[in-house]
Amino acid sequence: CRGLINHRQGMMMLGSCFTDNIGQRLRQACFDVEINPFGTLYNPASIACGIDAIIKCRKYSLDDLFQIEGDKRWHSFSHHSVFSSVDSQSMLENINDKVEDAHEMLKRVSTLIITFGTAWVYESNDTGLVVSNCHKLPASRFNRRMMSIDEIVLMWRSVIDEIKMLNESVRVLFTVSPIRHLRDGAHENQLSKSTLLLAINQLERECDNVIYFPSYE
Repeated sequence: CRGLINHRQGMMMLGSCFTDNIGQRLRQACFDVEINPFGTLYNPASIACGIDAIIKCRKYSLDDLFQIEGDKRWHSFSHHSVFSSVDSQSMLENINDKVEDAHEMLKRVSTLIITFGTAWVYESNDTGLVVSNCHKLPASRFNRRMMSIDEIVLMWRSVIDEIKMLNESVRVLFTVSPIRHLRDGAHENQLSKSTLLLAINQLERECDNVIYFPSYE
């Protein structure tokens, strides 16, 4: 990253728990950095949805929240459980404040750092949409599948174009988390990481503002 970042420039980071750890270290070193405004996100589809919401400054409403039987807290399929709360109004205020702040931040940052954790996604059987967090709901409520290289590239090529319309000078730095998702299985984890690496490699070839940093290696 030498030459890409300095203390005079702002950064935004979205992605896996690797993002949280590195982001906190950057913050401790007094860098101007926004870390995971949706909480920890792992797959390319969920991160893309988060970026899209930030660009459009989306306002979330009670229709975007749900409760689980026996749990008084409200949850969002677009957010990590750190946002979950028994008070739906304060939860929405927190979510929307984060989106608004991130929107203003994305306008001025020099570098957007995206860390993919896995190519495996969970789609809601009710809506067909990829969820960012299953919130411990039964596996029968979701369809689990691995995203393809072409699917990731097509999705992120569009997202990168949207980002450039908001901030034409921003650089998008992709990384792949070195943390293994062994819950998927050792072989499946390697297939997932390989899919992410090949997709990022394609994006780097096609987009002049995309950079890859080898954190996985």
